[in-house]
Amino acid sequence: MKDVLKIRHILPGSLSEAKPDTDVLFSLLNGADFNSITVFPGFCDVHVHFREPGFSYKETIKTGSHAAAAGGYTAVCTMPNLSPVPDCAENLKAQTDIIKKDAVINVYPYASITKGEKGAVLSDMEALAQNCIAFSDDGRGVQSAEMMEKAMRKAASLKKLIAAHCEVNELLEGGYIHKGAYSEKHGHAGICSESEWKQIERDIALAKKTGCAYHVCHISCEESVALIRQAKEDGIDVTCETAPHYLLLDENDLSEDGRFKMNPPLRSKRDRLALIEGVIDGTVDMIATDHAPHSVQEKSKGLKNSAFGIVGLETAFPLLYTELVEKGVITLERLIELMCVNPRKRFGIPIKDDYTVWDLTQKTVIDPKNFISMGRSTPFEGTAVTGRCLLTVCGGKTVYKAKEI
Repeated sequence: MKDVLKIRHILPGSLSEAKPDTDVLFSLLNGADFNSITVFPGFCDVHVHFREPGFSYKETIKTGSHAAAAGGYTAVCTMPNLSPVPDCAENLKAQTDIIKKDAVINVYPYASITKGEKGAVLSDMEALAQNCIAFSDDGRGVQSAEMMEKAMRKAASLKKLIAAHCEVNELLEGGYIHKGAYSEKHGHAGICSESEWKQIERDIALAKKTGCAYHVCHISCEESVALIRQAKEDGIDVTCETAPHYLLLDENDLSEDGRFKMNPPLRSKRDRLALIEGVIDGTVDMIATDHAPHSVQEKSKGLKNSAFGIVGLETAFPLLYTELVEKGVITLERLIELMCVNPRKRFGIPIKDDYTVWDLTQKTVIDPKNFISMGRSTPFEGTAVTGRCLLTVCGGKTVYKAKEI
């Protein structure tokens, strides 16, 4: 079997050190009878919620990192909406101590932009900078332009990214799904697209003014794509991410179920197609899952009353491979740029003996009962996909193996 094992490496030259020795790989697979396998560099997700400290009933760093490994990820960046909020060195240490003890992959924490993520006073950015990957008030937009400018100037002096959740509170009007055809037909309060793109527009101007490296989280609408595309053409230091659900679903896929509720919401078909065009032309730099687990109780209250957020680490690659690569929308190499190369480059995340092995012939159906994550809520439940993770190695250590290996 060793002599006929068909191995395809999708490893860009800059990540060649992630390529495993064939003998080592065969040993790790325990001689399992796979006709062909594909080896990728370890995926990198710059936007996840592992909920610890403070909300470990939803997810822990241990369960979240194991789930990530099962999805082919060897590096993730954890958002700061925790308790305590990592807005000072002491609070950040509460998280990094758990990471050191429990994480099976590389976990890089964000620190908050403002104290308590309340938008009123800057966090102790200088004391936090050496131990955080970037600054974000994820889950909340920084409402004050003056405060965001102060944060950008400070981040620029520290050579750190600002990663912004863009949302204008005064435009939300109590909405919880996209303000569009579905919300009007079913009597739901809608969130307008302007609540997202208006703050992006403001922040792009501030990034130009301050010279800050600026990253936009989870863009979901056509106007956001257009603004970021123009900002890049103007030479402004801006990047952005979107998520698998915004590329593959829109308001036409909604049902009266909490597993379709996330923030920002699923928007129109036109928005979805604009995001795909942004992926194709390079406006969208990376795909992040915004993995946001909640308890079953929190997600079982319908569209109106369920908590915002879905899980995605274990399903991202098979979904994107099936819907974008197999259908000829993008190449496999482009998908790896979006899921590994670009996020690592932008956030300065190294790779060393990190890779993941997939069988791209296996077909499965997404079943939340099989998730390692404590979160079970996904709009892709029951979706047929191609591609199965067999093995993930992080820093030379096996962190995930499929059951049959």
